[in-house]
Amino acid sequence: MRAHTLPHRRTPSTGFTLSAIAAALLSSGSAMATNGYFTHGIGTHNKAQAGSGTASPEQAIDAANNAAAGVLVGDRLDLGLAIFSPKRSYNTTDSQINGQFGAFTVNADNVESGSEYFAIPYIGKSWALENDRAITALFYGRGGMNTDYNGGSATFDPDGPGPAPVMTLPGTFGAGATGVNLSQAFIELGYSWKSGDFAFGIAPVIAIQAFEIEGVGTFAGFTRSFAASGGTQFPQNLSNNGVEYSVGYGLKAGVIWDATDNLNFALSYHSRMEMEEFDDYSDLFAQQGMFDIPAVTRVGMSWQATPRLKLHFDVEHAQYGEIDSIADPLSLVFNCPTAGAGGTNIENCFGGNNGAGFGWSDVTTYKVGGSFSPEDSRFTYRFGYNYSEQPIEQQDVVVNILAPATIEQHFTFGISRKTKNDNELSLAVMYAPEKTISGPNTFDPTQFVELTMDQWELEFSWSW
Repeated sequence: MRAHTLPHRRTPSTGFTLSAIAAALLSSGSAMATNGYFTHGIGTHNKAQAGSGTASPEQAIDAANNAAAGVLVGDRLDLGLAIFSPKRSYNTTDSQINGQFGAFTVNADNVESGSEYFAIPYIGKSWALENDRAITALFYGRGGMNTDYNGGSATFDPDGPGPAPVMTLPGTFGAGATGVNLSQAFIELGYSWKSGDFAFGIAPVIAIQAFEIEGVGTFAGFTRSFAASGGTQFPQNLSNNGVEYSVGYGLKAGVIWDATDNLNFALSYHSRMEMEEFDDYSDLFAQQGMFDIPAVTRVGMSWQATPRLKLHFDVEHAQYGEIDSIADPLSLVFNCPTAGAGGTNIENCFGGNNGAGFGWSDVTTYKVGGSFSPEDSRFTYRFGYNYSEQPIEQQDVVVNILAPATIEQHFTFGISRKTKNDNELSLAVMYAPEKTISGPNTFDPTQFVELTMDQWELEFSWSW
């Protein structure tokens, strides 16, 4: 279902207004990838510990990482805002054939993406109930992809075997200014309870996505609708169609076990989010515009090493490989009947049921962190590090100019201060050092493409 505006309704007392949701959706998810295209953590304390600490929740927003957290944090309201800055660029080596013989050559000398600063909000509220039960209400942005290239050019034969000569046209893919924006926002209402040494939680999740892409009209001849027409009708749902929204749902469940006075364990699962198709981009994404959000599994351990020092270790696994539009390799497009490579499978065209995609694999992230609270101090200090291999296969680098998820390491630090009335002001800082990946241009085997990115983030929150 296509919807370009969100319906109006009265503002609920919890403060989750649809206007705030829409505004946050258009800003929060615009931030570019960290662990794949998911953020390195959710919540200021969690981010300061590089996404670790899910077995020892401290904020209401921690229920976004494990649905069992709500019953362990009591009555609490958390409001947070991050300023996120990713720096992305691409470069290419010289080509030996420069668009001839059916090649598609990307010309670049360190083209940088614009739009380097993004605001990412979150809200978390927990209500403690009788008999060790709790309800949580959360709103947050997580992940997303954004690029905005105004430079570069491409050299290719625009009409294939037709009479036009090889030409060089502006834009990354020869179709003008190029970029993609995928925004995601999540709304959760969770229920959690304690039984003995265990805390359990469950939460239905609603997701809203907004998507827009520009500058990829050059690939019209590789689409399912073009092939289905016998090469006579150009696709209408490939590029430059403005922002489109989709809504979907999923389920989250978690458990936290107080194994001993000093040792906690956690397990959580976030199901695949079944999203509405992007109809305006059904000629781009596999299965006519399908772009579901992958399932995520987390396990964690927290150890109270001393009365003042707590240490954490978490592992997160995101199943990008289950989403065809994300995981299918770009090389499938050569099986498309109109790709000029002798292919005969219309479903391997862009938009087909097994259409070409970004070629991402699953991402497993390892997170370590901790917190230290000096004696007789209102301050708590947090630190962390996480690592995951970037998900892009070498042979799919050229299409990932649009989504250069190259980051593998995150270094984090944070500090919190309790006020006299037990409110709390927190800060988290993240730095992800520059990472470059390279691979052959799928459409020009004499050329290599390089993607580079580094990131930093500053997040503040107020809790009471």
